[in-house]
Amino acid sequence: MNITMHGQGLLKVNKDGEVNVLTDEAEGKKFKLTDGVDVSSKGIIYFTDASYKYSLDMHLLDSLEGRPYGRLLSFDPSSNQTTVLLRDLYFANGVSLSPDQQSLIFCETPLWRCRRYHIEGEKKGRVEEFIENLPGFPDNIRYDGDGHYLIGLPVGRTLFWDLLMKYPLLRKLKVALGMHVNFPSFKNSGLMRVNLEGKPVALYKDPELSLITGGFKIGKHLYLGSLFQNYLLRIDITKLLATKP
Repeated sequence: MNITMHGQGLLKVNKDGEVNVLTDEAEGKKFKLTDGVDVSSKGIIYFTDASYKYSLDMHLLDSLEGRPYGRLLSFDPSSNQTTVLLRDLYFANGVSLSPDQQSLIFCETPLWRCRRYHIEGEKKGRVEEFIENLPGFPDNIRYDGDGHYLIGLPVGRTLFWDLLMKYPLLRKLKVALGMHVNFPSFKNSGLMRVNLEGKPVALYKDPELSLITGGFKIGKHLYLGSLFQNYLLRIDITKLLATKP
């Protein structure tokens, strides 16, 4: 099992629970907030470092500063080589390989968007827009095995968040007031389902849900996990009518 942990890097955990660090830096910069991870059929591990400046405890400062400290990377276990695929990303978050293994989708949280990076084929090395103007901050993204991607939306969009992310002066004021001052809303969270071209199909959300970080589809159910809550949510997609995005 390959996992990422903030401050520790890309880790490999065997079935006995033994943990080994595969990589924890690239181009002379230590990983501060390694995030999403996926593995190709060739064994190449793709992952993100959301920020090489801020740790998880200070991750909100990354978005408030509004500078691109994130990177998209790969690790080849056969050569122990770590490669930076993309630099200057805004809080690079979840990663999911496409079903054909030709590209991968990654999210940039404060910009409300996910993009596609081509790892094979004629477009190799190119970046394209996948979905923009999401109804919440995107976190993890995962292919559901059924022709769709699932995007976790920890925080729904509000006028406050739109204004804060649009105007640097407001973000500076927020930092000046102190991070101890509560943000007005971490609610209206949920999960968005999009097709392979990035077109929205369904949105599962609730005003009282908070910090849903991602989900999986197993059979007719969606399983959602929260960043801070100690439970899982299960949605029967054959019975619950989703909101049209």
